Amino acid sequence: MDIINYLKEHENKDMLRFLTCGSVDDGKSTLIGRMLYDSKMIFDDQLAAAESESKKYGTTGEKIDMALLVDGLQSEREQGITIDVAYRFFATENRKFIIADTPGHEQYTRNMVTGASTADVAIILIDARKGILTQTRRHSFIVSLLGIEHVVVAINKMDLVDFSEDVFNEISASYGALADELGIKNTYYIPVSALDGDNVVDKSENTPWFAGKPLLGLLDGMDISKEIKAENFRFPVQYVNRPNLDFRGFCGTIAAGSVEVGDEITVLPSGKTTKVKSIINAGDISEANKNATTAEARVQMAITITTEDEVDISRGDMIVHTKSLPRVSNSLKVMLVWMDEKPMTLGRAYDIKRATSVVSGSFEHINYKIDVNTYERTQVERLELNDIASCKILLTRPIAADSYKENKETGSFIVVDRISNNTVGAGMIVGVTKRDEDKSVHSHKTYSDAEKALNKYIRDNFPEWDCKEV
Repeated sequence: MDIINYLKEHENKDMLRFLTCGSVDDGKSTLIGRMLYDSKMIFDDQLAAAESESKKYGTTGEKIDMALLVDGLQSEREQGITIDVAYRFFATENRKFIIADTPGHEQYTRNMVTGASTADVAIILIDARKGILTQTRRHSFIVSLLGIEHVVVAINKMDLVDFSEDVFNEISASYGALADELGIKNTYYIPVSALDGDNVVDKSENTPWFAGKPLLGLLDGMDISKEIKAENFRFPVQYVNRPNLDFRGFCGTIAAGSVEVGDEITVLPSGKTTKVKSIINAGDISEANKNATTAEARVQMAITITTEDEVDISRGDMIVHTKSLPRVSNSLKVMLVWMDEKPMTLGRAYDIKRATSVVSGSFEHINYKIDVNTYERTQVERLELNDIASCKILLTRPIAADSYKENKETGSFIVVDRISNNTVGAGMIVGVTKRDEDKSVHSHKTYSDAEKALNKYIRDNFPEWDCKEV
């Protein structure tokens, strides 16, 4: 096969991102190494290096330690654990995969959150001898918090319990109860032995009682597609392109939904409305290709939009369909993961980076901190490294706010220290806690007498709703 056809073939395959997580020594790195090895994705020099390293660091006797194909840091190899998030790429005939191998230790919770933030599927490994441990509960909570919809429970080291069906069923039932508690809906259970490859790529003869697919077969056929038409259009503006005096376009990548020429759009937070004049989706804006337009663009496409009217739009603004406006506010309720050794303090100014916007803000109140092991909620005055908490954040100016459940791209943000420029936290927008005084977003709307009467009734009888006068 020539290289051009090979690249075209892979370009048309869909992508699945998954991560492995679980307790320490449950075999996460070994599972990934075995998957890469059995699917013929390991080069000869990598295999030779793994054989050499196995003699020095390996824990599998005469066998190749598959974990060494993934664990890259010297400290990881010496300790036999994963510390950083390791990413690997491989492909089958049906789809492409990106694997994130995340650490199991509690002190590396922030690393796991980083790996899980973009995943479509989570593989949670459970040692068949030990069952569900505290770290398993913690990782399952983080998976549910980040909204990963598909969870594969790989019950590993089945060879050490003689491939017992009773052990498999018992652990599956226990995790099913945990998944119900956390609201995880799509769960799949597979008995595996990562060391020997049972039910990893090929179906194992040691589990005749298991009727399901091996792990790779399950991932290969899993449906993770989303209905693009059902998503609300979100277009964070990355920059304004003015190559000459006759052209002004707004560039960026569509975060959700789709857009067509002629659609009525609103620019947030200003609230100005206009219509899409053209959509350019090929190359730089120049005389040669300025007419390389398309009638429609959809999620993940990098495009340039031009508008029918001269509207003030700048980097950080959000272009949306007028018929599906998000809430706009400077006060948000968020779930925050603190990632810095220096504690988070209330009232201190941080930079909040969400999509293409950067807004200064401070944490006004900590509603509660969640114990990731027991799920208990406690009241605290500050957050330490790896803490997860519900907080209220106050921004210096309003932004268009989608909840993380509705849109991961526009509902997530990072917190940056303004002095060191380090990323000190990551968060998910839960909702708007109050409306900002700026009513410009709705200034174009004319309200009926019935709507005004309803607004007055709510303001008079439910003041705690913080409803603004229209």
